[in-house]
Amino acid sequence: MTEQTKIPLPDEDVAKPQGPSLIERVVRNYDLVRLAPAPIPADLVPPASARRRYRRADEAAEEAEVTPVNEPVEAAPEVVEPEVVAKAPVPAPAPAPVKAKPPVPALKPVEFKGERLPVNRQDLRDQGLIVPESSVTAVLEEFRIVKRQLLYNAGHLAQQGMGPAAQRVLICSPHPGEGKSFTAVNLALAIAAEKESEVLLVDADFAKPSVLSMLGLPGGPGLMDALSNPDVDAAECVIGTDIPGLWVMPAGSATASDSEYLSSSRTRDVLDRLVQGAPNRFVIFDSPPALAASPAAELAKYVGQSVVVARADRTGAGSLEDAVSLLSACPNIQLLLNAVHFSPSGRRFGSYYGYGG
Repeated sequence: MTEQTKIPLPDEDVAKPQGPSLIERVVRNYDLVRLAPAPIPADLVPPASARRRYRRADEAAEEAEVTPVNEPVEAAPEVVEPEVVAKAPVPAPAPAPVKAKPPVPALKPVEFKGERLPVNRQDLRDQGLIVPESSVTAVLEEFRIVKRQLLYNAGHLAQQGMGPAAQRVLICSPHPGEGKSFTAVNLALAIAAEKESEVLLVDADFAKPSVLSMLGLPGGPGLMDALSNPDVDAAECVIGTDIPGLWVMPAGSATASDSEYLSSSRTRDVLDRLVQGAPNRFVIFDSPPALAASPAAELAKYVGQSVVVARADRTGAGSLEDAVSLLSACPNIQLLLNAVHFSPSGRRFGSYYGYGG
């Protein structure tokens, strides 16, 4: 057998080394002493009793933060939902009865019932006027063009809501002798030939009326009588002619207050009655010259159109401008050049129908 010896234990046989411990040797070998913090001065170190008091205060604060307070907690009130009660439907109030407005009675159409008097055709021919039932002439063709424009404008003004004034036209001139009455009568004769229209020619030249003499008709009460006397019906002053569609109203009694009567409130009622209930009736006023008398400017307030007749060889530009300015109350003013003997275009109205060779 191999001889074995017993290995001595360190505690039994090996003596413990004397000297510094391992930690002390490390501190010494590595000079860890100079890394230690500086010693606290003795006068700054609080006594043990104070240190104990400070610690207890800190511990008490920590305990106060951590220790829960056993206070009674009030229970949240129970939310009770309101009971929804269905409301009974409230019937809608019955609509108040609407009283129907009584219909506005339509005005009775005014019909002229005057006796139809004959117009001397030979007198018309001698004056160079349009002769009904006669052959087509240059004058007739020229006034056909003029009337077509006026009738078109009248329809346009009526669509714009101008009322009875759309059916009325004023014929005037700046000065006497420029052909306004000639134009008014010829225009009335041309419109009377329309198949669905009629025309009322009113002599509004109270100082020097000429319409009746041109047509060979007798005088009688007229426009001024209806304006000055409320008892006179304007429709009763109208004279009929044997020319279909042509009616004539005299100027009436002469007065020095013709302009004042025209500016009165009665004038509109009288003039409206002349076209009452007759949308196809056209009214033409032969007025005094605009620069010679004031009635033209007053009548311009009641018409939808005005035609200023200027004589080519007589009327000046300044007179035309002054006349147009006086008639400015009328919304549509047109110029008609009379007594023209030269046409740059070489046109000859009526030649197509055999007139003029």
